[in-house]
Amino acid sequence: MTTASVPADGDPRRLLSDVRALTRQVRLDQRVTWLALLVLATVTLVGIPFDWFGMTVRCLPDGGCEFSRRGVLYYWPPALLLAYATIAVCYVRAARARGLGSRVLPYAITGAVTTLVFTAAWVAAALYFPSHPLPEQPLPYWWLLLDRLLTPWSMIGIALLVLARLERNLALGLFTVGYLAMVLLVLPMNNGWGPPHWSIRAGMALPQLVSATVLLLGAAGFAAARRRHR
Repeated sequence: MTTASVPADGDPRRLLSDVRALTRQVRLDQRVTWLALLVLATVTLVGIPFDWFGMTVRCLPDGGCEFSRRGVLYYWPPALLLAYATIAVCYVRAARARGLGSRVLPYAITGAVTTLVFTAAWVAAALYFPSHPLPEQPLPYWWLLLDRLLTPWSMIGIALLVLARLERNLALGLFTVGYLAMVLLVLPMNNGWGPPHWSIRAGMALPQLVSATVLLLGAAGFAAARRRHR
């Protein structure tokens, strides 16, 4: 980023316009939004085989099946913490390369907190449900919404809202709202197809694949927008 001196006797309106333009340029130079989305998309994609092969499925004689997603619990907490640490380091390096400060720490903290919330909820569920039946069927809507909210891909969206606020990035905020609406209102699709063992795994993998694809598309879009503004 380059700067130019402005005469002290310049037009106040022009000075104000120059300050606003400089402030906007600084904000743009601080953003590495595409990289954050790329890291999170990669983590989501890599998590699919962990969930698939780490899931245990036991089908009963009456046709019902029980499953346990141990792969999610073992993979996602360290993967998310590593992802947020990587994003924070990249943001700091990008800012320092331009002689700027970075405000990414609150985002990293939010990511760590949401990871702890997700982990605690899944551990509690793993301990509680084996000895307690599920509520009446069909499950109430609020139950399904809470279940979707406590998935790792939902927690990614919550942390992205904080990043959008820190960057004052309206485009990222709108993208994240759309992403969360998709995750909470459309995904996950828990209805499988085909043989039970395969269909349950596929039904759980599909939401992660769709979420990762949306994050990848977002990364590509923000990277293209960044190149245009340079």
